[in-house]
Amino acid sequence: MQKNETILILDFGSQYSQLIARRIRENHIYSHIVSCRISAEELRKEAPAGIILSGGPASVYQENAPKCDPAIFRLGIPILGICYGMQLTTLTLGGEVKRGAAREYGKALLHHEGDSPLFAHIPETAQVWMSHGDKVSRIPEGFRRTAFSDNTEFAAIEDPERRIYGIQFHPEVVHTPQGKELLHNFCFSVCHCSGSWNMQSFIEASTEEIRRKTDGGKVILGLSGGVDSSVAAALLHHAIGDRLTCIFVNNGLLRKNEAARVQQIFGDAFRIPLKYVDASDLFLQKLAGVCEPEAKRKIIGNTFIEVFDKAASELTDVQFLAQGTTYPDVIESISIDGNPSAVIKSHHNVGGLPATMHLKLLEPLSHLFKDEVREVGRQLGLPEELIMRQPFPGPGLGVRVLGEVTGENLNVLRNADTIIVDEMKNAGLYYKIWQTFGVFLPVRSVGVMGDERTYDNVIAIRSVESQDGMTADWVRLPYELLDKISRRIVNEVHGVNRVVYDITSKPPSTIEWE
Repeated sequence: MQKNETILILDFGSQYSQLIARRIRENHIYSHIVSCRISAEELRKEAPAGIILSGGPASVYQENAPKCDPAIFRLGIPILGICYGMQLTTLTLGGEVKRGAAREYGKALLHHEGDSPLFAHIPETAQVWMSHGDKVSRIPEGFRRTAFSDNTEFAAIEDPERRIYGIQFHPEVVHTPQGKELLHNFCFSVCHCSGSWNMQSFIEASTEEIRRKTDGGKVILGLSGGVDSSVAAALLHHAIGDRLTCIFVNNGLLRKNEAARVQQIFGDAFRIPLKYVDASDLFLQKLAGVCEPEAKRKIIGNTFIEVFDKAASELTDVQFLAQGTTYPDVIESISIDGNPSAVIKSHHNVGGLPATMHLKLLEPLSHLFKDEVREVGRQLGLPEELIMRQPFPGPGLGVRVLGEVTGENLNVLRNADTIIVDEMKNAGLYYKIWQTFGVFLPVRSVGVMGDERTYDNVIAIRSVESQDGMTADWVRLPYELLDKISRRIVNEVHGVNRVVYDITSKPPSTIEWE
């Protein structure tokens, strides 16, 4: 991958920054998010093909509003400012931004004019999605207007000589139908990218990088049997062979028969060195009495690393701990380089590693979205059944048992979730839908079974469709299927007398309940 084939996104706190990166990658161009505080000198050294300034929740005049290094605009690298990014560009280069007489949120009609390369092959009047209170009132010297809406005089501006562009709307969201085309135009017509980045080139570059980083050292990988850790194992084994040892920790929070399945596939079929550690009792002991979601995640994460540290000490010359961390994990778990983005939740495999851990961290998939991870697995020859497994959280069923995690509650959820997966497969939907799973709720409800009053547990079914896990919509499963799943759970899982269906999307909810 050439550096000049990269589009860098400076994050000013927008929840949509990851969507911008996703849309750029759909054009076979590598893109990643960096802090808005990155210096012009750092950007010059990285030499990207283009820079995108993201949106953000602040006003450019607000105290402590995030700013970027003004010298960025003198690098000669093409720049596209989106919403807040456009307003910051305007203010930095001598224009004016004012509070609008009326805020503009939601769908709007955009009218573009002139021959801007951004709007090539886009209708003169097009629907876009706005989200702003401030707006540009005077454009900087050297700029010209290229689009407007009924409420926004300067909906798009450009300085073609300096290759600096600004748009007030959000092209990355689905509510801007021609947004993908606009980003395509920026990447190819303005930044002159070739679109040569793909998963094969990623594998080649990653193989070289893994070999360079490890420098002959030994690596252990936390293998769960899920897509991410399995692909990470295949990629590492492809790069360094038997210098990789996979350690499979049974944390007691796995799906039904998961421990036996993982040992069979990776120890026997793939012939990757595998060390099995049963730490289920330890995890359950540490989780006893804990109900708060973040506390559970941190306990699970820290215990996971502690167990790994002990297991690693039993191996000789191990220097690296590898994990199947993906890009959404990173984005959702931390503010990037201190950016103003909100922290949504923490994962066991990103950040917060105990100081006592004696291993260096290796995350070969940390810049990939889920569909990209699956494609890497295909390129490496993993079986389709494994590649297309639905996502499973790092903390396992610990975040699907709401409230206190006990052995009894876990068994109830395991049995219910097995029924859900079986029926989804029987209906031919399991591999077509992003994720469908059960959640154990910390409430009991009154029921009647066999003419007797019951007071038992509730299982929620969660089914969502998504492209990359960053946004999701709930799936309208057939009533007949929901009815069959519900009847089987109530009849076959002891301790459950009610099944409910989650009909919220992400946002405002997350995919997991915790």
